[in-house]
Amino acid sequence: MKPRKRNFGKEYAQFHASPEQKKARASRNAARRKLEREGRVSKGDGRDVDHVNSSPTDNSPKNLRVRSRKANRSDHRRVY
Repeated sequence: MKPRKRNFGKEYAQFHASPEQKKARASRNAARRKLEREGRVSKGDGRDVDHVNSSPTDNSPKNLRVRSRKANRSDHRRVY
């Protein structure tokens, strides 16, 4: 049996292009830029900007922290 191929166009249209996901993505990018300006992260450093309460729209200083890519992506995420 031949494995199914992933339909990226359909995935983008149904999920990534939704207004909620665009807002969340823009907020995550803004958090990264904020910490880059502060000198806490830099491009290509292998670290992620983590939202402590798992809400990508909460970019308050107490909610942002810098973690290794491995540690951040191994967390179990809560629904915000």
